[in-house]
Amino acid sequence: MREENRSLRQEQIEAAAYELLETKGYAGTSMQGIARKARASNETLYNWYGDKQGLFRALVTRNAAEVKGHLESELETDTDALSILESLGPKLLDLLTGDRAVALNRAAAADSTGELGATLSASGREAVFPLLEAVLLRARSSGALRFDDSAQAVGLYLDLLIGDLQIRRVIGRQPRPDAAARAARAARAVRYLKALLV
Repeated sequence: MREENRSLRQEQIEAAAYELLETKGYAGTSMQGIARKARASNETLYNWYGDKQGLFRALVTRNAAEVKGHLESELETDTDALSILESLGPKLLDLLTGDRAVALNRAAAADSTGELGATLSASGREAVFPLLEAVLLRARSSGALRFDDSAQAVGLYLDLLIGDLQIRRVIGRQPRPDAAARAARAARAVRYLKALLV
């Protein structure tokens, strides 16, 4: 199968997975159901993703790819750390408050096995956290921030940036913030981080 055809089929399969996830939850979503919805063969799904957890790991990884790629490319430059955080913030907020992240988090909360939550954590937060830690260590080495524990510093940044916004989106009590609101919140998080870690 040509690469562009495979990419198109993957998009169709993953869109079907999200649609079923929203209507049936993680436990009620099966590889067979996804294959039927996407008009794909079971064999294709198992060949490409391995199993249901592999498919959802691919969804989470793809969803987080822009943020992860942004951090990786910025860390290869000599851009100052606080500028990296300011440009990252709106992208991270867009990711975490987007419809796909909301669907994944709702399903993870309802999944009594904990499988989807573990997948979300491993392919999302745990993949991005070390990159954020590297950014904050760069800020410390340049004298822009002062802290002893880098993991706590990353946690503080995420608290300032996200707060309870994501959970309010997941429970349907907060509309998705627009680009201007995301940019303002990201700038405020960096401003407060600088004020706290001096």
